[in-house]
Amino acid sequence: MIRIKAGVPRSGRPRTNPRPRRRALALALPTAWGAVAVGYKFGCPLAEQNGLGARIVTSAVFFAVGTGLILHVRRALLRELRQVRKVAGAAQSVLLRPLPPRLAGLNIAAAQLSADRGASIGGDLYEAVATEHGVRVVMGDVRGHGLSAIGTAAAVLGSFREAAHDEPELGRVLGRLDRALARHLRERARAEHPSSGQEPDSPVAEEFVTVLLLEITGDGELRAINCGHPWPYLLSGARVEPLSAADPLPPLGPFPLPTDLTAVDCGRLRPDESLVLYTDGAEDARDMRGRFFSLQEALEKAVRDQPVSPQAVLRTVFTALLHHTNGRPTDDIALLVLRNDCNTRHFSAPPGARGADNSGSAARARPAPTHPQPTTHR
Repeated sequence: MIRIKAGVPRSGRPRTNPRPRRRALALALPTAWGAVAVGYKFGCPLAEQNGLGARIVTSAVFFAVGTGLILHVRRALLRELRQVRKVAGAAQSVLLRPLPPRLAGLNIAAAQLSADRGASIGGDLYEAVATEHGVRVVMGDVRGHGLSAIGTAAAVLGSFREAAHDEPELGRVLGRLDRALARHLRERARAEHPSSGQEPDSPVAEEFVTVLLLEITGDGELRAINCGHPWPYLLSGARVEPLSAADPLPPLGPFPLPTDLTAVDCGRLRPDESLVLYTDGAEDARDMRGRFFSLQEALEKAVRDQPVSPQAVLRTVFTALLHHTNGRPTDDIALLVLRNDCNTRHFSAPPGARGADNSGSAARARPAPTHPQPTTHR
């Protein structure tokens, strides 16, 4: 048996830590500029003279030193900013994973518009997965912004990604999300108030999440459970109308769920029909005069050109939103478009679905795993 000491590669040469070298190089340039300034001040006879020419030269030397230091600091800050953006991009890919362009006969596109300039993640959440129970979709909106909202969104999404496959009933999926949210808020309360627990005026006590759960079965039947979230729009030909007019349940968080969590029957998603799921930031967006954005009118404009693709719907809506808000939305906005592009009555069998054949036509019906369409962030 060959034993290899930790920190020593097989070549026999010990590994060196590059951090001290980087720190030394980072301090070398400011030290050199400082040495030039000090050397000129105390070692150059011209610096001791009071004539106009000597003053001009002295000013030029110190201006060059100051400019060099500023450029060095700027370069270091830009390098750190690029690193922070890489980390934010990695967090984004974990929190809101890029959705595949096709999922069990559905054409999918999703995008998010952040209210914070330069931000790529926020409190909006969405996901779509193909399960043995059908395609299940979640769209939600966490109250507030910042790191706390991101943590809450991650807790809800993580629970959905497991429960969507495990639970046969949509109501039980919602129950799992509610328990995961409650557990996350308790942990936050203990972290924020480790000595006395959650304070009465703690922001955790006021936090809630609006959630829309949607299930599309293999024959196109639609079922949904809505907890304080806007109902999606159904695009059928040139018609744009809300999917349902049923009263939603209260949002998750402040109130316990009712005992009856039966999903609402929303009809059927027929071929060439689309669903547009969105967060309330889309309809709450205002222009300079305080007028609300009409999402339905923007969707009616998007369906004038046939056939309608989810990508074209997103482009039309976000272009109209940015024009309406003058490029400055005050709230995060997320849109997810699902279009039934299956010409047959039944959707393709989702990967790993119970009873699906892994060969022949069933294997050909699986959605292609390559070239996923990334989530667009504007």
